[in-house]
Amino acid sequence: MVDAIGRFDGKVHILPIRMYYEDTDLSGVVYHANYLRYMERGRSEFFRAVGISKLARLDEPEPTAWTLRKLEIEYFRPARVDDLIEVHTKATSLSGARMTADQSIFCGSERLTRGSVEACMMTLTGKPRRIPADIRDKLLPFLCET
Repeated sequence: MVDAIGRFDGKVHILPIRMYYEDTDLSGVVYHANYLRYMERGRSEFFRAVGISKLARLDEPEPTAWTLRKLEIEYFRPARVDDLIEVHTKATSLSGARMTADQSIFCGSERLTRGSVEACMMTLTGKPRRIPADIRDKLLPFLCET
């Protein structure tokens, strides 16, 4: 592991995040777009925890980076200032150039949001590229196929 924050429960990575005043709107409720930021942090820490420290390979002959292709999110209940939430991230599919992750955000045992993200490996000019073998090898043991 590469200085990852959070922990694994089986193949699910769990990232705790405290809600601060800056995360909320005037009413003390966490602003809806912030959940996407928390999910991004969850995916980044998932990658770090499996040993992938660089999400962009800019020093390669053909530089590549992960980019989002598709995102779905469903809101159930809001978090509030001072809540301690947990972002649960699990990889659910891996293909040539794509990885799908299911993510849920909880406060205690209550689910606040559920999302699905499809990320793909792209060149900096926007062409899809296969996920490199070393990255695939690190992700495969954590794949939770549905």
